[in-house]
Amino acid sequence: MQTMDHTQMPPAGLEATSEGYTFEPVDAIIERGADRPFQFRITGPDGAAVTDYATEHDKDLHLIVVRRDLGHYQHVHPTMAADGTWSVPLDLPAGGSYRAFADFAPIGAEGLTLGTDLRVRGPEAVEDLPAPATIDEVDGYEVELVGDVVAGAESALTLRVTRDGAPVIDLDPYLGAYGHLVALRPDDLAYLHVHPEGEPGDGRTPAGPEVTFRAHVPAAGAHRLFFDFRHEGTVRTAAFTVDAAPAPPAASTDAGHDAHGG
Repeated sequence: MQTMDHTQMPPAGLEATSEGYTFEPVDAIIERGADRPFQFRITGPDGAAVTDYATEHDKDLHLIVVRRDLGHYQHVHPTMAADGTWSVPLDLPAGGSYRAFADFAPIGAEGLTLGTDLRVRGPEAVEDLPAPATIDEVDGYEVELVGDVVAGAESALTLRVTRDGAPVIDLDPYLGAYGHLVALRPDDLAYLHVHPEGEPGDGRTPAGPEVTFRAHVPAAGAHRLFFDFRHEGTVRTAAFTVDAAPAPPAASTDAGHDAHGG
């Protein structure tokens, strides 16, 4: 994922085109099922497919695919052909509307996250957004979310991983970190940038049980968080709903003058 400071930037992924770059699926309608092929291109300002990318977190491009109700999520890494066409199999268990996000940095340009809609054939599944919670269990692991999200500010969020009540202190490095966190806003599926603190091998970042991130959420309200971590060679995903608190009111200018005898 991108490593620059996004605290002053609007949410990403709302547009298929930005800064002259466009996320172009070969076919935006896909059959339901497992291992369904999906191909796309990223075209540049000249209209040609981009073939040169900067490697970020061990990959040239990260692809996030979610069902519009956020009941299904996958983080995958396509392979690129010489002509700039990316290919990846997707697991699409139900029909309906999905959103795909391409997170990348072309050589010589800033990093971008572009989003496009996909339609999956078959009966549509719609689930309510889960209620806010601080614990999620996945494959025998318990993941606890610690920290509060405040709109308009950088919030520290820590994910603590345990198994059978014991802290997991030997997380595997995954894409240059001990975990990755994706935040999505349910109402419009805005993609919000979240960055891990430290990296494996830097001499100060432990391999668990805690992984800390810095998140910037511009607006109050519900958000869905997806935490990817790898242990004993397998990547798992814990998911949380959080309510971002409103930003605190700005200090009054007049009050400031009064305090100084204005």
